Amino acid sequence: MNKTLLIIQREYLSRVKNKRFLLTTLLMPILIVVLIAGITFLSIKGKDEHKIAVIDNNGFFKENLKNANEVLFEFPEGVDTSNYLKKGYTDIILIPKFDGTEKTNYLIRSKKRISIITESIIAEKINAAIEDKMLQNAGIDKLQLDSIHNQSQFAELKAVEENESGGNTKESNAALSYGIGFGSGMLIYITMFIYGAMVMRGVTEEKTNRIAEVMVSSVKPFQLMSGKIIGIGAVGLTQFLMWIILIIGLSAVAQAFIPHDVMEQVKNLQQANGQLPGGSAMKAGDAAQQIYKVQHTISTANWPLIIGLFIFYFLGGYLFYAALFAAVGSVVSDDPQDAQSLMLPITMPIVFSFIIMTNAVQDPSTPMAVWASIIPFSSPMVMMARIAYGIPGTVPYWQLAASMLSLVGGLVFTTWLSGKIYRTGILMYGKKVNWKEMGKWLMRKN
Repeated sequence: MNKTLLIIQREYLSRVKNKRFLLTTLLMPILIVVLIAGITFLSIKGKDEHKIAVIDNNGFFKENLKNANEVLFEFPEGVDTSNYLKKGYTDIILIPKFDGTEKTNYLIRSKKRISIITESIIAEKINAAIEDKMLQNAGIDKLQLDSIHNQSQFAELKAVEENESGGNTKESNAALSYGIGFGSGMLIYITMFIYGAMVMRGVTEEKTNRIAEVMVSSVKPFQLMSGKIIGIGAVGLTQFLMWIILIIGLSAVAQAFIPHDVMEQVKNLQQANGQLPGGSAMKAGDAAQQIYKVQHTISTANWPLIIGLFIFYFLGGYLFYAALFAAVGSVVSDDPQDAQSLMLPITMPIVFSFIIMTNAVQDPSTPMAVWASIIPFSSPMVMMARIAYGIPGTVPYWQLAASMLSLVGGLVFTTWLSGKIYRTGILMYGKKVNWKEMGKWLMRKN
C-alpha cells in the first residue's frame, strides 16, 4: 500500500508542478468565457440581414406586415423579379390576391437559399399580418389592435417543482437545467478523453523507455497501474476544484465594479422577492433587475448536490475508462496505429454516450435517457444531464442509487479486467497484440 501511495504522489506532483498545468488551470476559465462571448458575438453579427421587397396584390400588408430583427419588409414601386437585386433587395415576395380563406401559396425569390429560421420568421410575420387584417375586418381599430399587442406582453412563465405529496417545493428553470446538464456532461466527456489519453500515454512511455521494468521489480504491476490512474485522476480533481475557486473569486471581483446604489437595489429586490415596496419591480433600475434575475435563476439550482454528484461521476467515469486506457497503453509499443485500433472499442462508447447526453439534456425522462443514465458505460455523462432537472422529481432516488452502484461495480470490474491485461502487456515487447490475444490473457487463472 505504501508503494502505491508513493506512485500516486509521484504522478500527482510531477504533473501539478508542471508549468503547463498551472497555465491550463488559470487560462481555461478565461478561454471558456472568451469562447462563449465570441460564439455569441459571431452568432449575432454573423446572421444575414434580409431586405425584402414585397409585391402585394391585396393592399393591406403594407399597414400590417411588421419587421423582425434581421428581416426588413419594404413595398417599393417599380421593383419586380428581374431587377430586385439591382435595386438593393436581397429577396422578393410575391403575394397573390387572397380569395376568401382558402389556402394560398406565396412565393419568395432569392439569389441564395435562405435559412429555415428566416423562412419561419417570414411565414410567422405574414400570417400575423393576415390575422390582424381579419381582426380589423371584425371591427377592431388598428391603433387599438397595436395597443393590445404592446400591452399584452407582460406574462412570464414561472415553473415550480412539486414533491410527491403535491406541495410546492421550489422554483425551477429549464434553461439553467439545460446549461448545467450540458456543461457537466461536456466537461466529463472532454476530461475522460484528456486524462484517459494521459494515462495511456504515460504507460506507453514508461514501457518504451524500459522504466516499467525497473519499477515492476519493486512493485506489483497492479500497484503500478492503480497508482498511475489514481494520481492522474487526483490531478484532474484538483484542476476542477481550482476552477471552482477561481470562478467564485472572479465573480466576487466583478461585483466590486458594480455601483453601490445598483447593488443596494439588487439587495432590496432579493429581500422583497423581486418586488420593491410600492407594488412593482419597475422602480428598480434595469441593471439591478437584470443582476437580480441572473442571481435568482442561479440560486434555483441545488449547487451542493450538483457539485457533489459531479465529482462522483467525474471520478467514477474517469476510473472506469482510465483502467481500460491503461490496459491499451500496456500492450502498445512504438506504432501509434496499434494504439488507435485498440482504442476504438473504448472511445466509441464515450462518443455514443455524448450523443445520448445531448438528447437527454433536452428530454431527461425518455426510456433511452433513463437506461443510459444507469448503465456504467454512459451514466457519468447522461446522469449529470438528468440530475440538473431535479431529484427526486426527474431522477427518482432508486434510479440515482442504481446508477451509482452500477458505476462503482463497473469500475471495480474494469480495473480487475485491465489489471490482468496490464500485468502481462507491460513486460511484453516486440509483438503486436490484438483483442483476441488479450482475451486469452483474461482467461488465465494466475
